[in-house]
Amino acid sequence: MKLWDKGISIDKTIEAFTVGDDRAIDLHIAGYDLRASLAHAKMLAHIEILDKNELKQVELAIAELEKEIETGAFKIEDDFEDVHSKIEYELTQRIGAAGKKIHTARSRNDQVLVALQLYYKDNLDIVQRQIKVLFDTLISLADQHKSELLPGYTHLQVAMPSSFGLWFSAYAETLIDDVLVLQSAQKIVDQNPLGSAAGYGSSFPIDRKMTTDLLQFSDLKYNVVAAQMARGKNEQIIASSLGNLACTLSKFAMDICLYMSQNFGFISFPEHLTTGSSIMPHKKNPDVFELIRAKCNSLQSLSSQIQMMTNNLPSGYHRDFQLLKSPVISAFETIKTVLSIFDYGLQHIEVKPVDLDDEKYKYLFTVDSINALVQNGATFRAAYKVVGEQVQKGTYVSDSRQQHTHIGSIDHLALDQIKAKFPSLD
Repeated sequence: MKLWDKGISIDKTIEAFTVGDDRAIDLHIAGYDLRASLAHAKMLAHIEILDKNELKQVELAIAELEKEIETGAFKIEDDFEDVHSKIEYELTQRIGAAGKKIHTARSRNDQVLVALQLYYKDNLDIVQRQIKVLFDTLISLADQHKSELLPGYTHLQVAMPSSFGLWFSAYAETLIDDVLVLQSAQKIVDQNPLGSAAGYGSSFPIDRKMTTDLLQFSDLKYNVVAAQMARGKNEQIIASSLGNLACTLSKFAMDICLYMSQNFGFISFPEHLTTGSSIMPHKKNPDVFELIRAKCNSLQSLSSQIQMMTNNLPSGYHRDFQLLKSPVISAFETIKTVLSIFDYGLQHIEVKPVDLDDEKYKYLFTVDSINALVQNGATFRAAYKVVGEQVQKGTYVSDSRQQHTHIGSIDHLALDQIKAKFPSLD
């Protein structure tokens, strides 16, 4: 069944190409199409296109289909072009004439838009809540290991003292920025496009504010052309926000891979969370975090991919938009998995003591030594020259480290303030 079927057979090769992977990917939005169809039906009853009995039939049939989706019994067979044609067919088969009326005053463009935006809203919320779980784990680790020093690096050269507390809480606070970006994306997709039909509205006296309330959108996308133009732009904004989060997670995964290596040896994981080598029995490979790094780097390319597909399209609907569903939905599924496995891994991280008396860390406290001279009356430039000459002559001996008392430093992590910054998810 095709919603646009006019009784003319289409070439099977062309049909297979145009349908693509819609049947598989549409299973992710089937429940959202049902929600939108129910709201649309209630609105049609409100404007007296459906009578009360027909609305009741639609409600019962949609409830049955929702249960089938929940149990995994709902399928989109090859006879159907997509989830929208499948659902309309099922409604018609189950309730007859009322099912045939369900497409009144809407277009498939309309259906795809609203189902996707409902999916995007929910999944942006899920991602933020998963970030909060990871954030809480990082804050806990930061507090647990706040007194354990760790070399800090610039240019991958030993630079200044850091700490595990500073490292963990740095990524925690960075996640706050990622949530703010995701919330901006969520606000943009939280506008009801239903009623835009094929992009130019309808001559039926539909009540778009009613469906906005029923679907719990915070606002309405008023201009029907603007609603259709959101297709592509929504995905671009979402891809950018997910890419921003992926950048944080990729960097963190890289740190973990680096710090696990024998040359650093700052952290480890239990054997059962690492993998081995087919010929080297001593290996404990951080495959999980290498795959996280690769998946997150791939996610960062999605924004460019979407831009290349949509940036030169004029207003109105184009079939190019069909190709946006699969990569964006796949991106959501990937990032949710990554966040889950990242948190699971960090629950088992083993922080190892760092021997700061090791020769390779002998210059870790040069800045502290300079600052100590300044506090005793020297100018900074003079103190820098004194310590610099000691380094050049090989006579530098580290003083006991200085306390770093300013907010956000190794001795004042401000964990309570960072926790208070996390945005509300209500």
